[in-house]
Amino acid sequence: MPPRAAAPKMPTEESKPVEPVEPVADNADGKQAEAESDDGAVDDGAVGDSAPTGGKKKKKSKRSKAKALLTTHSTEQESEIKKALGGLTPDEMKELLALNPSLRQELSQAPGSDDPTSEQTANLLRNMNLQDIMTGLAASGKNAKDMGAYKFWQTQPVPKFGDEGKIVDEGPVRVQTIEEVDKEPQPLVAGFDWVTVDLTSDEEMKEVYELLNGHYVEDDEAMFRFNYSPEILRWAMMAPGWHRRYHVGVRATQSRKLVAFISAIPCRLRVREKFIMCSEVNFLCIHKKLRGKRLAPVLIKEITRISNLNGVWQGLFTAGIVLPKPVSTCRYFHRSINWQKLNECGFSPLPAGSKPQYQIRKYALPENTATKGLRPMKEADTPAVQSLMKRYLSRFDMAPDFSEEELRHWLIPKPKVEQVIWSYVVEDGNKNITDFFSFFCVESSVINNPKHDVIRVAYLFYYASETALTEPFDRAALKTRLNSLINDALILAKKAKLDVFNALSLMDNALFLEQQKFGGGDGQLHYYLFNYKMNHIGGGVDKKNQLDEARLSGIGFN
Repeated sequence: MPPRAAAPKMPTEESKPVEPVEPVADNADGKQAEAESDDGAVDDGAVGDSAPTGGKKKKKSKRSKAKALLTTHSTEQESEIKKALGGLTPDEMKELLALNPSLRQELSQAPGSDDPTSEQTANLLRNMNLQDIMTGLAASGKNAKDMGAYKFWQTQPVPKFGDEGKIVDEGPVRVQTIEEVDKEPQPLVAGFDWVTVDLTSDEEMKEVYELLNGHYVEDDEAMFRFNYSPEILRWAMMAPGWHRRYHVGVRATQSRKLVAFISAIPCRLRVREKFIMCSEVNFLCIHKKLRGKRLAPVLIKEITRISNLNGVWQGLFTAGIVLPKPVSTCRYFHRSINWQKLNECGFSPLPAGSKPQYQIRKYALPENTATKGLRPMKEADTPAVQSLMKRYLSRFDMAPDFSEEELRHWLIPKPKVEQVIWSYVVEDGNKNITDFFSFFCVESSVINNPKHDVIRVAYLFYYASETALTEPFDRAALKTRLNSLINDALILAKKAKLDVFNALSLMDNALFLEQQKFGGGDGQLHYYLFNYKMNHIGGGVDKKNQLDEARLSGIGFN
């Protein structure tokens, strides 16, 4: 699967737990740099990734209570939210409305609401639906959005907030035929043209690389920015089944400069007992100077049209922002490997009362791995790994269904090019593969730092263990085994000169994240299925956004 996110903010030692389900975004892969609302589709910066933000500690402000209300999206908390509205001070009520201009405008148009007092505002809010109150998007700085951002999604075949209750028949929201699909793309505004980008061309790949590296995602303080290499872009966007038609670009008519891009790859997905073919959408990027030109919705419509013309009716994507309506939400966790470098970059702050030597010792790792039979994965291992992985992923509600060809692409490093994926297997005395794990690397540029140019960020990818498949299931044994394997993964990441290791709360990760000194970040990744209604899947965290080791996650999709 394509890389989903660079590192959201590293937690400080004394950080308090993040507010429940606070989407401090990390989009398509997250947080958007200077992104304006583009008719509400998504930020024009990215779909599928989160910004590589540093570890500066948040300052408390009077806006925190309003933000907490605006960013909570669990309808189970509706009564609590409405009760809390009555407890806002006049200043806090003003801040709440300042965070949501569309909501402020709607309230001002309500009967008897000319210049309403805070009490009148609270009464008006109590009478509105939760979905009308919340922004659902990141409530901080450049990521702040308002209710108007749902305008686009209200026209799309996606579940809506407020559509509660058990879904008996999970499946498509809208059924169409290819004959009903437009044969031509929606016209662009004057001065811009649709193009199909040829990623087999070094020149055009360089254009995509430069567009993403200059305009995709950066943190709020402009200290870090994604630095996707051509090699990782090929890995992410040229998986088996890829086709040029899914690499959609927009060029300026006169200069022919590439100013916008979106991509998709085919993905066979299992959702509980059903198998569906999806287009997995990623790398939505628009030049900063064109933000607010309504290009994001147009790009999304175009990639949808292309998919539909090829008989693909569902789309899979991830975002750090909350849109109607997440299938699941996972939380980011981060583990320092090279703490000193991270600190020098402004990525990991020194906790109050601590010393650099202590932090270096805390995150120190052994020189050598400990798991007997551990070795790099070879191409010949693919059938055995596919069998193990298929059985392991069957334990989760949503997971990919990989062919051998796809696994070779995603797990085996390509010779003679920059390495982006590391995969390892454990072989027992009978030459049987009992375990495997993998991780990939996405660099983030460090902006205006005198000592370092990049941070090399590792992401935990897929893993599996026979320990999970024994009968009866032994949770304690699996926890022990996974801790051993992931500790070795950290050691190998250090050998590969990676600086920080990121993971989400998906799969069985809650069994080892805290034990392996991963700290909970303030970023979340929301999973979406376009044109598909389904019951919610647990993301490995509880209502307080803490790891839920008892129930774990139902997401087996990285």
